[in-house]
Amino acid sequence: MGVSGCGKTTLGKALASTYNYTFLEGDDFHSQENKKKMNNGIPLNDTDRFPWLKQINACLKNHLGTNTVLACSALKKKYRQLLSNDLPHDSILWVYLDTDSTVLQKRMEERTHFMPPGLLQSQLDTLEAPKESIKLNSSLPVRQMIKQLKPYLNEH
Repeated sequence: MGVSGCGKTTLGKALASTYNYTFLEGDDFHSQENKKKMNNGIPLNDTDRFPWLKQINACLKNHLGTNTVLACSALKKKYRQLLSNDLPHDSILWVYLDTDSTVLQKRMEERTHFMPPGLLQSQLDTLEAPKESIKLNSSLPVRQMIKQLKPYLNEH
């Protein structure tokens, strides 16, 4: 979890590939309206996000019992609570990818994505850094982040 450009998809896909887990891309659950809104430089609000989060939660319930990696911003505590609603507490491992805003800005400018770099600050403003997570510096190489996560994965 983390703001746009922090490496959620990159790490998530690598983790899923390394351990043969299922990978879910949170962006795939956004409605066309949400994607259009972001593409037009308009930040999403709670009203926009709640149906998206509920849809992801339903998908996670369908994957219960299988090792699954979800790449999702989950910016606020209430969003993380909604994502984990009715899921066993010990079935979720929150990984918070954090890095410098200049790195994030550069990454966003170098990729093609429906969310423009101009919305980064709105995500940083919305972010409620989780206390209930493993915090990783997402400026590190992906292999190093996976190595740091391995002991936690063995617990789940």
